[in-house]
Amino acid sequence: MAIVNALGGVHHLRLTVTDLECSRAFYQDVLGFRVVAESPGSPRDPAVREDPDALYGGVVLGNDSLILGLRPVADPADRFESERVGLDHVSFRLGSMAELREAAERLDGTDVSHGKLRDLPAFGIAILSIDDPDGIHLELTAALE
Repeated sequence: MAIVNALGGVHHLRLTVTDLECSRAFYQDVLGFRVVAESPGSPRDPAVREDPDALYGGVVLGNDSLILGLRPVADPADRFESERVGLDHVSFRLGSMAELREAAERLDGTDVSHGKLRDLPAFGIAILSIDDPDGIHLELTAALE
């Protein structure tokens, strides 16, 4: 028997980033998140550890279904490694294949690193892989029609 029996969907994610403004712009401009809350201080200020909301110099973004925190504490030279213990990738669900195709077309006109649309029939989805500014692997996903 599981200790917890009724887990719902993911409430929020917090990603460690190297450059808050660059990551913030990416998640707002590319993925459509909006600012929900911001830390009152700089991540370099030791006083941010006393922040009662535990934002630690970062920003909290949201959309209609997910809260995403960005915590700017990584070394500027660091990059994401999906082969290490921890996060492999994050997949965001879109409402339809039409939306996924439109996202792919829009990404083609940008400098955002991304793959090609790929069907995964065994899972009933198609994916479009992209990387955020720190190389964190993300997927845009839609149900196959």
